Amino acid sequence: MPDHMPDPRPDTDHAAVTLYVCATCRTAGDASEPRAGARLLAALQDAVSAGGHPGITVESVECLSVCKRPCTVAVASQGRWTYIYGDLDPVASAGTILDGVALYAATPDGIVPWKARPQEFRKGVVARLPPFPPPVAAPPLPDAAE
Repeated sequence: MPDHMPDPRPDTDHAAVTLYVCATCRTAGDASEPRAGARLLAALQDAVSAGGHPGITVESVECLSVCKRPCTVAVASQGRWTYIYGDLDPVASAGTILDGVALYAATPDGIVPWKARPQEFRKGVVARLPPFPPPVAAPPLPDAAE
């Protein structure tokens, strides 16, 4: 490709994946504190801190607006599709979520074949969003000598 044309292919050399966790999720009939979403966040942070999950960052968000399907997470990475999953167990699903995120991280585009996904990801998918387009590079400036 000429130098002035952006490369439309996703950058597959990066491994950074962000797992956004809705900390405000509350499961039906559960008035306990901390909320189910906060418990899921803590379980995921503990699991990532314990090691074995390189390139995965867990971030808390106040709301993913999927209140009818708590607990909810979003998996995102530059150049890859973003997935939102709901109906997750606030504590027991941390390992399964991280296994699914590892499969996601191993793909160039974020699309894990349906049959390879953990059962919770097959049943709990809420949405899939396309990769945000890469910034368009400005064309090179002409040389002053021309």
